[in-house]
Amino acid sequence: MGAYKYVGELYKKKQSDVLRFLLRVRCWEYRQLNVIHRASRPSRPDKARRLGYKAKQGYVVYRVRVRRGNRKKHVPKGATYGKPVRQGVNHLKPQRGLRSVAEERVGRRCGNLRVLNSYWVNQDGVYKYYEVILVDPNHKAIRRDPRINWIVNPVHTRREARGLTSVGKQNRGIGKGHRYNHTPKTATWKKHNTLSLRRYR
Repeated sequence: MGAYKYVGELYKKKQSDVLRFLLRVRCWEYRQLNVIHRASRPSRPDKARRLGYKAKQGYVVYRVRVRRGNRKKHVPKGATYGKPVRQGVNHLKPQRGLRSVAEERVGRRCGNLRVLNSYWVNQDGVYKYYEVILVDPNHKAIRRDPRINWIVNPVHTRREARGLTSVGKQNRGIGKGHRYNHTPKTATWKKHNTLSLRRYR
């Protein structure tokens, strides 16, 4: 087993003394920083590499915190003006998860970069902290690499805002297997009627 395998095993037991101490110390550090800030390197290199990160030019990691809990409906003085069934204000559950929200906020801040993926790094009673992997589509190292230069295509601009990243597809109910035959119908039809071949096969 390589080193990253051992690091991954550590993170599977978050209640262990080592991880509890490490996460507590890091969480204190993250609280002192800005809501969105650039990380010099991934705090979970094994996870970042699994999701496509490479320690080379053109790849950037940003850390972001998102407030936990439900999303309150934006209505003046709590007046919703409608049927009683629609009068809820406080306990509304958003359609998208917090990781998807984190990706979109970072993507809005870094408009010249493309969001590749993201992962959980920490949480406390108020916030969840995520690291988002971004790619510079104008960098020569990215444009010349056949394994990542698909993201240079203009169709991948603001992909996190259109539910095209990994977590975005999860929230849309798009996946593989027999359970994903009906969610949503257009995506299912397209998936079943498209021939997709690996570039290196």
